[in-house]
Amino acid sequence: MTYKIFIDGEAGTTGLRIRDRLSARDDIELVQLDEAHRKDDGARRAAFAEADVAILCLPDDAARMAIPMAGETRLIDASTAHRIAPDWTYGMPELPGQRGRISNALRVANVGCYATGAIALLRPLIDAEIMRSDHATVLTGVSGYSGGGKASIAAHEAGEAPDFSLYALGQDHKHVPEIMTYGGLTRRPLFQPAVGNFAQGMVVQLHLHADLLTGGVPGHARIEAALRDFYAKDPFVSVVLGGDRLDPQALNGTNRMEIGVHGDGRGRVTLTATLDNLGKGASGTAVQNLNLMIGAEETAGLT
Repeated sequence: MTYKIFIDGEAGTTGLRIRDRLSARDDIELVQLDEAHRKDDGARRAAFAEADVAILCLPDDAARMAIPMAGETRLIDASTAHRIAPDWTYGMPELPGQRGRISNALRVANVGCYATGAIALLRPLIDAEIMRSDHATVLTGVSGYSGGGKASIAAHEAGEAPDFSLYALGQDHKHVPEIMTYGGLTRRPLFQPAVGNFAQGMVVQLHLHADLLTGGVPGHARIEAALRDFYAKDPFVSVVLGGDRLDPQALNGTNRMEIGVHGDGRGRVTLTATLDNLGKGASGTAVQNLNLMIGAEETAGLT
């Protein structure tokens, strides 16, 4: 069976990468608007009506405004607008039971890039009762400049941006609510993101003192075991050990994520999640969610 897919916001960074992943597939027919009609509400309504599933690659407010146009067409929203909304299904297939929920959902809110890494590190430890939900959690991370939108991309490509910068210093990053909701935290974490002078790729870090965790067992053997158990059958997530350096660009162009377990063997542990912020952190997971919604192989069109 061929499914018709409309990408509303196809010309943007995420939309282009979703289109690239879908255009070669023989089970997908893209519903596309020409340049002159991409902002024409009548043409968009017609495209939504024709599609089996539509993917919103729009800013938050524009995504909210698109919902009435979509009618009963199934949706995947790549914006932040609906990620903790009760009537939307959270689009992170790696969470327990979530694949089934996504498969049957009318509305799916795609997981954010930093949230993908943070939740992937937190949730296995919370579920295994290694971390308490009210743990004083410290997360850090660095991403390529493509995650900052058009202004960030333009500044870096023009050589007008610094090689490295911190942002969201007021502890107000927009991914924190979904990190708390789906990571299992009841206490707001400290989260400090940064931007590097490279286009795409990211590493998210969770820093832990093992003696402050439930059970107080030093080292990281329990942590590694919990992570391996959680991701044992996952097609895109793998758990790795050690290494002195991490390249945030190592998995660019893929839908893969590597969870790293690092430490000194005396109770100081750093967990890392390496992924492509435009792949696994955006377009790749959108396609993964789409595959689940249309009953295709979950890995179709993805590497």
